[in-house]
Amino acid sequence: MVMRRWKMPEASSKMKNKGHKGLRMENLFRSDEAQRYVDTCTRYPQALGLRVYTSRLIGADRSLVLHGGGNTSVKCRVKNLFGEEETILYVKGSGRDLGSIEPEGFTGLRLEPVKRLKGLKTLSDADMENVLAVNQIASSAPNPSVEALLHAFLPHRFVDHTHADGILILTNQNNGEALLSEALGEKVVVVPYVMSGFPLAKSVQTAYEKNPDAEAVVVMHHGIFTFGETAETAYNNMIRFVSAAETFINENLTAPSPISADHARLPGKDPGLDPARCLQIIRGAAARRGPGKSVRRFHVDIRTASDLVDASLSADARNICNSGVLTPDHAIRTKYRMVYIDRISNDDDELKHRVETAIAAFKKEYLDAYGKYAEARGMDPTGSDPAPLLFLVSGLGLVALGETRRAACIGADIGEQTIRAKLRAFALGRYRPITDAHVFDMEQWRFQQKKLVRSSETPLKGQVALVTGAAGAIGYGIADRLLAAGAVVILSDIDGSRLAKALGLLADMYGADQVGASVFDVTDYLSVEEAFGKISCQFGGIDILVPNAGIAHVARIETLEPEKLDQVIAVNLKGTFTVIKAAISIFRRQGTGGNIVLISSKNVFDPGAAFGAYSAAKAGAHQIGKIAAMELAGLGVRVNMINPDAVFGDGRVSSKLWDEIGPDRMRSRGLDAQGLKDYYRKRSLLKVEVLGEHVGNAVVFFASELTPTTGASLPVDAGNSAAFPR
Repeated sequence: MVMRRWKMPEASSKMKNKGHKGLRMENLFRSDEAQRYVDTCTRYPQALGLRVYTSRLIGADRSLVLHGGGNTSVKCRVKNLFGEEETILYVKGSGRDLGSIEPEGFTGLRLEPVKRLKGLKTLSDADMENVLAVNQIASSAPNPSVEALLHAFLPHRFVDHTHADGILILTNQNNGEALLSEALGEKVVVVPYVMSGFPLAKSVQTAYEKNPDAEAVVVMHHGIFTFGETAETAYNNMIRFVSAAETFINENLTAPSPISADHARLPGKDPGLDPARCLQIIRGAAARRGPGKSVRRFHVDIRTASDLVDASLSADARNICNSGVLTPDHAIRTKYRMVYIDRISNDDDELKHRVETAIAAFKKEYLDAYGKYAEARGMDPTGSDPAPLLFLVSGLGLVALGETRRAACIGADIGEQTIRAKLRAFALGRYRPITDAHVFDMEQWRFQQKKLVRSSETPLKGQVALVTGAAGAIGYGIADRLLAAGAVVILSDIDGSRLAKALGLLADMYGADQVGASVFDVTDYLSVEEAFGKISCQFGGIDILVPNAGIAHVARIETLEPEKLDQVIAVNLKGTFTVIKAAISIFRRQGTGGNIVLISSKNVFDPGAAFGAYSAAKAGAHQIGKIAAMELAGLGVRVNMINPDAVFGDGRVSSKLWDEIGPDRMRSRGLDAQGLKDYYRKRSLLKVEVLGEHVGNAVVFFASELTPTTGASLPVDAGNSAAFPR
């Protein structure tokens, strides 16, 4: 039986930004909504429906959990294949997001065998992993949460765990234990930080058995666990105690709360500050240099809300960056510290030097610490990537890097939350984070590493590509193949409606976060520059540029109107020039090389009568490409040309060029649309139709840098001897 997809109750959306100001949290449990979840839970125990409902209420609140953080569970009596009842612990799958979790996101574990582990004094990670694996009731279920043993050892039916900001602010105070007791009262047990897994489960079990009337357990530097015999009780306790922590913080701040909610905006502190330029330099400086000249690039997410900009300019900025994490659970997404860029120079070379120096210092510190801790634990001292993931940039705000756009977004969300929580913690008293050694253990713990979704090793992983003329058949085919090869792609065209259609098709196939769109006029250099700046603010820069925009006009020289010639030259030749020119400064700032793959034409080598405007403009663009190959080689930028012929489209996206000239070609040859396609197919040596995706494959070949090639022309025309490059 197929489960109906779970939908978040409308009311819970009010929780999404709660807690940033330290306001008392709203309890959003609604009995009628809970019952609807129960009613639709026909394939699973009904209690799991309640578990999903309150898990989603928790997951919708960013001040409680972020991106796979926290965990929840429920214990149910279930009949096995033999009709025998046994108790099953349904616990959140590791890394699953509570805000969108469904029943399939929970892993069922046979409780009794797992509970027996609490009688042991020690348990290795390997043995714990094995016990959890052999006691799963479904082999297809996700890996259980690393806190599964803790949920099993507590006697309560429902258990909730979050990394609530208010709780972490108090646990990270110099006198955190005393503050927690004062804020939360005697029904909450506070235990010291212990490594997750078996040690933490034993610690919480022991603390609870000594205090059986407790309604919650707080683990220093880690978070809060609440519990109860009903889902509502466990959830109510979570909201009640986190609200109490928030109230206590607000009443005891030594200075006004620095948080000022504001929509994200580009900063206005320095009118000369260019966010695009800063991001290009940061992204390039942080890129990984591999063997030879290979480069692995990061994706970027920038946060420029006014309070984050204020924080970057404040006296606390350096302390924000150097004072560790709110909880070690965040380290796999953010590393232990942020990099602080304390001044933005208007000189590119000076800014690049400043950024590179800061990154080098971060890497050295990270590797020194990693080597020390790894050696003490008998681990490989070269087994971790030292690249920083978060930057606080003076006057700009927060910049996050990630192997994927989603990873960068996750890091930015956590970094944003961390900055705001730290500012409140500073205003409350003396902030005292957990030690580097504990963060190292958690960051390198294999159960934490499993939470990371490793992106596939595709040839263009980490790269940002821009395709002009992307609303037509060739541009669409190129974008499709670049996306399939792992690049993030920005589609550009002057025709907004056609562009929106192409964007929608590709977003459905590859995901909305992998593709973007920008409407601009390639004939207007200022428009191109502005668009490239906006693209860099959103994506961090450009690594692959595909000048493809083009128009055609059919007329013999005798009847060719000068203004029509000007128009074709403006788009096909000048448009190619403008986008290449605007990209050069980006490539220079990034310092990671790059690729320009110019879509030329078979007509460069084999022009046709009455097609002079198009052929001449394309020949000029082809020459610009060759000159660019010579001029940009010193930057490591390769420029190559592709010469396609007769690409009509695949039925989803038509060719704008053939939409314009096709009717004339059909009339001159007495053919219909299919007959025209057949004519061009049959005249080729290979007798095959040329598709946009074939051109896209050629673009990917050049962009993948499989050969040391620049200045080359590659025909994609199914074979035309007259158009062989000479």
